[in-house]
Amino acid sequence: MRIAIGCDHGGINLKPAIIKALNARGIEHVDFGAYDTSSVDYPDYALKVAEAVSNGECDKGVILCGTGIGIAISANKVKGIRAAVCHDVFTGQMSAEHNDANVIAMGGRIVTPELAADILNAWLDTPFGGGRHERRVDKIKEIEDKYFK
Repeated sequence: MRIAIGCDHGGINLKPAIIKALNARGIEHVDFGAYDTSSVDYPDYALKVAEAVSNGECDKGVILCGTGIGIAISANKVKGIRAAVCHDVFTGQMSAEHNDANVIAMGGRIVTPELAADILNAWLDTPFGGGRHERRVDKIKEIEDKYFK
């Protein structure tokens, strides 16, 4: 498995914990930046991660900004991306089990680095539930097919 990581200045405080958790699991990662606390625009990093997941360069992605909201909205503009904002272990699990989220977003001003690692692990450990959830994810894909020309 290969995980894409991207963040802006508001989420950079979580990135070391995410990388440490991935390394502990032996999971390869690609770091698309940012690399310091200088003010940058989160859509730029959301796009890099979303494209890497969408084109198959990476299997999943983790995106980080101040709240996780703006960067998730941006990533969800790329066809095939289901980015979920997660702020606790339960939302990490449900984004995987119910939504088959291939990208998770977290906020550096919302969650601690320790909690971010726990959310990541819950997301990675939770399989997609299929069944009624697959029907709903298929409907999301139909919406994409209609509007992403």
